[in-house]
Amino acid sequence: MTRLRMASLALVSLLVVTACGTADQNSGAPSTSNGVTNVKVQLQWFFQAQFAGYIAAVEKGFYKEEGLNVELLEGGVDIVPQTVLGQGRADYAVAWVPKALASREQGVQITDVGQFFARSGTYQVAFAGKGITSAKDLKGKKVGNWGFGNEFELFAGLTKAGLDPGKDVTLVQQQFDMQALLRGDIDAAQAMSYNEYAQVLEATNPSTGKLYQPSDFVIIDWNKEGTAMLQDALWANTTRLGDKAYQETTVKLLTGTIKGWAYCRDNPEECRDLVVKKGSKLGASHQLWQMNETSKLIWPSSKGIGLIDEGDWNRTVELSQSTKNQDGKTVLTKKPEGQAFTNEYIQKAIDKAKAGGVDVTGSSFSPKQVTLNAGGA
Repeated sequence: MTRLRMASLALVSLLVVTACGTADQNSGAPSTSNGVTNVKVQLQWFFQAQFAGYIAAVEKGFYKEEGLNVELLEGGVDIVPQTVLGQGRADYAVAWVPKALASREQGVQITDVGQFFARSGTYQVAFAGKGITSAKDLKGKKVGNWGFGNEFELFAGLTKAGLDPGKDVTLVQQQFDMQALLRGDIDAAQAMSYNEYAQVLEATNPSTGKLYQPSDFVIIDWNKEGTAMLQDALWANTTRLGDKAYQETTVKLLTGTIKGWAYCRDNPEECRDLVVKKGSKLGASHQLWQMNETSKLIWPSSKGIGLIDEGDWNRTVELSQSTKNQDGKTVLTKKPEGQAFTNEYIQKAIDKAKAGGVDVTGSSFSPKQVTLNAGGA
């Protein structure tokens, strides 16, 4: 059994665990003491600028302004956010849409209430001059990816290009870094625009003795390939959304989060410092890069930050139903049933934040030029 198949089986196992954790314990509102509501939010990865809006909302008091005491639960390799939410160990969770929808199909009752990342940040990166410029060029190549549900866009891109992920490429289980690409062990590596792509630009080119430059690499961007899927969203417990107090808490949490992301859009260096102080093991220049690239996935947002675009949602669902993995199985076997997403609460939060003077569209946002240092220091 290949390591990638083992990763896929591990994902299925985690999804089953998710479904088993949807008991009555999840009904009702979060606990409240002294007029302040305690809320736990499970992040999907380690503390980094990918979650700067949430971190800033805690540290700058935006959640407190809404009457919330928010605890951010750090993610990791073996943590599946929707599982934590489904088991009642968190009140909300941040997770990619296709992964969360796969869990919903297994039985967990969760609802996307805020689609903060409007664009995908997933790349496939190769060295320039290797004849790889699009998904079709991956045929016969060693293609790295992380597995655990992170490979869905890659498989969608291969499928659109007329390639079979199980036959036309050699899939390689990639570590959560870019060392395999830099060593030449693989021809193309999976990377997030805000993280792993920066890692190759922080590495020294042995031919020049200087840092690699963007011109040394080719990027396959799934947004441009037409197979991008929705990523970071804030998920709530569907059953608990029937409770008025939980509904009100959801609006408050979304409002504070909007304030946090708007603040980081306008104050990237300060939010970089907040993330580093939070305990991120990545360096300051890397986190500033990540802050900048993360903002590009959110802003501008013409209809308002966090609103779920039905066209993007439907594309994600359709790709999840049609894209096959190396074993010929799709992410979803049918369209999501029930309340898979709602704009009800995020719209209320947008209106509330806007009334408070927050720029909720970021129409004038312009990304900054960030200089990376060796090793991200």
